[in-house]
Amino acid sequence: MKVIEIAGFGGPDVLRLAERPVPVAGVGELLIRVAASGINRPDVLQRAGKYPAPEGASDIPGLEVAGTIESGDAQALSAAGLRIGDRVCALVAGGGYAQYCVAPVGQCLPVPQGLTDIEAASLPETFFTVWSNVFDRGGLKSGETLLVQGGSSGIGVTAIQMAKALGAHVIVTAGTDEKCAACLALGADHAINYKTQDFQAEALRLTDGCGVDVVLDMVAGSYVAKEVQCLAEDGRLVLIAVQGGVQCEFNAALVMRKRLTVTGSTLRARPVAFKTRIAQALLQHVWPLLAVARIKPVVHRVFAALDASQVSGSGASQAHALMESNQHVGKIVLTWEAQA
Repeated sequence: MKVIEIAGFGGPDVLRLAERPVPVAGVGELLIRVAASGINRPDVLQRAGKYPAPEGASDIPGLEVAGTIESGDAQALSAAGLRIGDRVCALVAGGGYAQYCVAPVGQCLPVPQGLTDIEAASLPETFFTVWSNVFDRGGLKSGETLLVQGGSSGIGVTAIQMAKALGAHVIVTAGTDEKCAACLALGADHAINYKTQDFQAEALRLTDGCGVDVVLDMVAGSYVAKEVQCLAEDGRLVLIAVQGGVQCEFNAALVMRKRLTVTGSTLRARPVAFKTRIAQALLQHVWPLLAVARIKPVVHRVFAALDASQVSGSGASQAHALMESNQHVGKIVLTWEAQA
C-alpha cells in the first residue's frame, strides 16, 4: 500500500510517499480501506520530532481516517453492529496517512448519514477531543458559557457547534476579523479578535462581570493567568495544548477563592476502553445531530495524497504547510483517490 511517512524530522518537505505492507487486523480490530485522512496539529508536531508516537503505535502519522471496512475481528464487529463493507470513520493512535489502516473496533463510528468520506475523516480527532475535555472533564452544561481559545481551528469549529447544539453560550477568540466572522457564522455568540482586544476584559464584559464557566485552552503560557481572572465562580479551565509555552504563572489565591478547577488531558496514549466510551457517548449524543445537519463538518481544503507521479508526498507536505500557516478555518483533509 502507499503511505506518507516521515523521512526525517524537519519541515513539511520531509513527508514522502512510500510503500509499506498492508497491516493485519488483530483481536478487537478492523482494517479500513482508507478514502480520506484528517490532518491535525499533532501530526505536525510528530513530523518536527516534538510528539513521538505512543509505544506500539505506527510511526506513520495520521490520527483519523474514513473509509470502508475491509476485514476484521468477526466477533468484535458483530458486537459493535458493524459489517464488512460498512463505511466508518475512526480515531487511531497513528497510521492514518495510508491506503489501509487498522483501528480498534471501539474507536470506529459509522459515517453519519449524508456525509462524504472526506467530511467523515474530519470528525474523529476533534469530536473525541471536544467531548472528552469540554463535556467530560469540563462538565459544560446547558445554559453555561464556554470560552474557546482558537475558535477557527479544527477543535474550535467543533467546540462551537457542539456546545451550541447542546444549549451552551459560546465566546471564541481568533486572530483576524475574518476568522471571527467565520466563528460567528458557525453559531458562536461572540468572537474576540485577540490581536486587537484583551480577551480577559472582553469575556468579563460580555458576561456582565460574572465570567465564563468553562475555558477550552490550546495556548497555555501567559493565557492561563488571564483565564483564571475571567472564570466564573466554580469555573473550569481545561488545557489541551501548549502552543504558547509550558510555563505559566497565575493567582493561586483566586483559584481558591473562586473554587476553580484547572485540569487538562491528552488523548492519543489513552487506552482503547477509554476512547471507546467517548465513541459511545458521541454516537448517542452527537451523531444524531450530524445526521440532521445541526452540526456540520467544516473542511477548509482537501489535498491529494497521491500525485500523478506517485513518487512524492507533495499533497501531505502542502497540507502541513497550510496547517502551520494558520490561515485555515476548520479542518484540512487528505484524499487517497489517485489524481491523473
